[in-house]
Amino acid sequence: MDTTKHKHTNNLINETSPYLLQHAHNPVNWYAWGDEALAKAKAENKLLLISVGYSACHWCHVMEHESFENEEVAKLMNDNFICIKVDREERPDIDQIYMNAVQLMTGRGGWPLNCFALPTGEPFYGGTYFQKDQWIQILNNVAKEYKVAPENVNEYAQKLTEGIRTSEMLPMVKDNTPFSMNVLEAGVVNIKKRFDYVEGGGNSAPKFPMPNNYEFLLQYYYHTKDKEVLNVVELTLDKMAYGGIYDQIGGGFARYSTDKYWKAPHFEKMLYDNGQLVSLYSQAYQLTKKPLYKHVVYQTLEYIEREMTAKNGAFYSSLDADSEGEEGKFYVWSKEELETVLKDDYDFAKEYYSVNSLGKWEGHYILLRKKDNAKIAKLFNISEKEVVTKIKKINAILLKERAKRIRPGLDDKTLTSWNALMLKGYVDAYNVFGEEAFLKAALKNANFIVSTQIRKDGGLNHNYKNGVSNLDGYLEDYSFTTEALIALYQATFDEKWLTHAKQLTDYAITHFYDAETGFFFFTSNNAKGLVARKMELTDNVIPASNSSMAKALFLLGEFYYNEDYTKKSKQMLKNIEAQIPQYISGYSNWGILMLNNVKPFYELAISGKKAHEKRKEFNVSYIPNKLVVGSIKESKLPLLEMKEVNGKTMIYVCYNKACQLPVEKVSEALLQIK
Repeated sequence: MDTTKHKHTNNLINETSPYLLQHAHNPVNWYAWGDEALAKAKAENKLLLISVGYSACHWCHVMEHESFENEEVAKLMNDNFICIKVDREERPDIDQIYMNAVQLMTGRGGWPLNCFALPTGEPFYGGTYFQKDQWIQILNNVAKEYKVAPENVNEYAQKLTEGIRTSEMLPMVKDNTPFSMNVLEAGVVNIKKRFDYVEGGGNSAPKFPMPNNYEFLLQYYYHTKDKEVLNVVELTLDKMAYGGIYDQIGGGFARYSTDKYWKAPHFEKMLYDNGQLVSLYSQAYQLTKKPLYKHVVYQTLEYIEREMTAKNGAFYSSLDADSEGEEGKFYVWSKEELETVLKDDYDFAKEYYSVNSLGKWEGHYILLRKKDNAKIAKLFNISEKEVVTKIKKINAILLKERAKRIRPGLDDKTLTSWNALMLKGYVDAYNVFGEEAFLKAALKNANFIVSTQIRKDGGLNHNYKNGVSNLDGYLEDYSFTTEALIALYQATFDEKWLTHAKQLTDYAITHFYDAETGFFFFTSNNAKGLVARKMELTDNVIPASNSSMAKALFLLGEFYYNEDYTKKSKQMLKNIEAQIPQYISGYSNWGILMLNNVKPFYELAISGKKAHEKRKEFNVSYIPNKLVVGSIKESKLPLLEMKEVNGKTMIYVCYNKACQLPVEKVSEALLQIK
């Protein structure tokens, strides 16, 4: 418990978000977004100053230190504005609106995000990071403009708000033309022009992992056998796993690389990246059987268990980039430290982890790899097995030494959507590697979500910390959780997970669906106080909640033979179809859904006592265009009805609502999958 006496304490002291609590002792009289702040702005006719950031954001901390901790700046802010602090991870709905405003005004965005709005919430001016003197000038100018010409400010705010409401919206497309591979082929032709064929990833810096792009490309390769596509995926995964973006001794990926070599990361570690990357590396291993990918999955999940998991099975959100006010300080090493700690093993580690000009960064060394195990083995005249043993020992020593350092800040709030991405990562890893510990972690997290985050009315909450779960869920919470629970069903054949997935989807249709466009809003129809209701359509570092929901509807339509789900999924894809060829990187999750529509999608039904054994056999092979249902006893699922055969375990390969003759062996079933 913090017993420090502080000169200033504001309303944020009552919040649970670590990011908001970081600002609780600023001289700025911050409020959290809510009825109190909005009512006060209207009552006093004061402009809103909405400042959005997140716990692991380096420049958010810089602006806080320079401006928000400064009493002179705080006085200006308090005298002229109702100041609202927003954690963008807790309130992505607010972030979306004001980020959209700043992008429309300036053509760019980012965090920290600082936006000025009318007392009723309509924005009219904003930007990202401002150095202190700039910020003082802006505060004075904005306050003066509202005093002198309020009608101009009002008029511009109304126009901008209308732009926010209509931007990024797409109409319903009424066209029954069948989906075609031509759309995806055109998209892949364009994305190939943007590849870095030497270092992997895109051909510009900074480089973000973009896991969903590579998940799509893996599936595209599976269907087309386009070797160039597979080569790029492998190159990217290899380079990321060897780079400084990957924590070589502790596991887990940083948010992005500041350079084109994946060398110097922005050191924050986000749960959503690592959840998706565990899925991607698991699937890549399933296809290629590369030991490196297995190593990345196991080491990353060790990191998640060690540093990002609560006792109740929930996952934390992120680790800061900074410790002791310095970015990356926790992760980098000096040559002297390494020599002292590793002693006789130093020469080996130096070669393995590029403690030379390659790894040098700001006077220290980022541990990264250039040579594979075979080259290292040859260099030291030992076997590859001995290389693995030796590096495990070195990693353990360095990890123990690193643990003595002052740690980066942990954002220990739990977000349902991000937890679902990590849950699915665990399920995918379990499917591929068969580790019971991975399934155990997945089940514990799924039980946390359904017992703690689902409300009595069937809706989901977005956040959790210290027993408090009080924010209405967003579409991403429903869609990612639904996808994760569908995956968990396929790994366990426990129908309760499928039932929960269906119930959440039905709730989302009631409260988020827009019959006019065929898409889903990001916020529920219960949301209050927002000047616009946005839709999230383009895939980014995290897939769009609409593409995720469309995929979930596709699968549930198959599981339950539900035509309404199938029709909604197809309509959403039809609305997006025209966007895909030009920029498939922003529509890669939609691309996966399109592959499932244009290529055969198989339903594998396994019925009998050995259903789990057969499921595990199937998981040796990479078959992305399938779903699996299974039961040891009788099931009411449409795909399993009337599927028991004389006590034997039988496999039915079905496609387009027709099943082939049942077979007993997985090898025979695989022959029925074209």
